Amino acid sequence: MYSNRDVHAVFIDRDGTIGGTGHFIHPRDFELYPNAQEAIRLLKETGTKVFAFTNQYRISRGQATIQEFETQFREFGFDQAYICSHDEECNCRKPKPGMLLQAAAEHDLDLTRCIVIGDVGDTDMLAAHAVGATKIMVRTGWGEASLTKFRDKWAETEPDYIATDILEAVHWIVSR
Repeated sequence: MYSNRDVHAVFIDRDGTIGGTGHFIHPRDFELYPNAQEAIRLLKETGTKVFAFTNQYRISRGQATIQEFETQFREFGFDQAYICSHDEECNCRKPKPGMLLQAAAEHDLDLTRCIVIGDVGDTDMLAAHAVGATKIMVRTGWGEASLTKFRDKWAETEPDYIATDILEAVHWIVSR
């Protein structure tokens, strides 16, 4: 495997991974899980780039703006946010890896040396799998259901690690 110094970046899903319920919540009403800010801080202390990547189709329906999400992610300490705002089929909407590929091009990343943390197997884990990134599934949000009830929707891949929550996921990353 690799040491943490070899990690180019960590991509983190929003809803159900760092806070919320797994469903859309407007940025003004969104609350982080109690340990999510610490998790982001720990990654930043190691010098790791931390990117948000999230499907937010409600933006295309006028229920929020990309700027509101970008402001929120900056306040949380993310280096940059990759947001798919499309309601229709596109190349960036997870499980397609468009957001990851865009970040790789913009930041000269080797995606096989990146980590994706998410709570949905058939979006987050499949996007990570498509580019060869390390996959960490959290049990928060949709995580438990992704690992049980909906496991058939992403049976072709396995997470590299299953964490109770975002902080456990980050502890796993920084301890390697």
